[in-house]
Amino acid sequence: MHKTLFISDLHLTPKRPDITDCFVHFMRTEAIECDALYVLGDLFDFWVGDDDNSEFALRIQTEFRTLTQRGIPCYFIHGNRDFLVGKRFAKNTGVILLNEEYVVDLYGQKALLLHGDTLCTKDVRYLEFRKKVHQPWLQWLFNRLPLFIKRKLVAKIQQDIRSDKQQKAMEIMDVTPEEVEQRLSYHNVNLMIHGHTHRPFIHKEHYGTRIVLGDWYDQGSVCVVTKEGYTLEQRTFLN
Repeated sequence: MHKTLFISDLHLTPKRPDITDCFVHFMRTEAIECDALYVLGDLFDFWVGDDDNSEFALRIQTEFRTLTQRGIPCYFIHGNRDFLVGKRFAKNTGVILLNEEYVVDLYGQKALLLHGDTLCTKDVRYLEFRKKVHQPWLQWLFNRLPLFIKRKLVAKIQQDIRSDKQQKAMEIMDVTPEEVEQRLSYHNVNLMIHGHTHRPFIHKEHYGTRIVLGDWYDQGSVCVVTKEGYTLEQRTFLN
């Protein structure tokens, strides 16, 4: 059966081998049988840069390279935790990097793909942070720092993110409906797939359908799209 798979918000880290094991199992048993795999951001808990040569980073890249070498196309949209995934990662894995908003044809139906953070327009502090770290000159500078310094800076950023989240109301971190409608209208589509909010659900509104991918904190989350339609499914951790 023809199917296309979508995942996001795995937040892969050496500290959570159960998530990594579930991801590896997914790649080796499900992804190898799909028409295409789309990763819609936050694959990693934080990606410090393409010069990360740790055993963990190389293991994840190997899984993608194995998949793409089998002829399965794999696409990647940056999230708020892995916006530093770059050309070297793409070259090493065969993964194709997409723009932050991308329209794909899914068996005759067009869908807008994005990570989802830009839909949360009420989260003003985060959007200001996002604008800052996406400046090319700042990324150029960061990427030229020694790896050990980058890891220290990332650890500080992660702590700040955790503290900031604890002080925010939940509705601030969710999407703004008007922004969703505007993005769908702009791209002239009525189906959207995104992650980021960690609130898996299929929303059906007057302006179209919005599929929200789940995070991989307690279980895996996969959106399966076929010619017949789409489902949002969970995957149990192996241990």
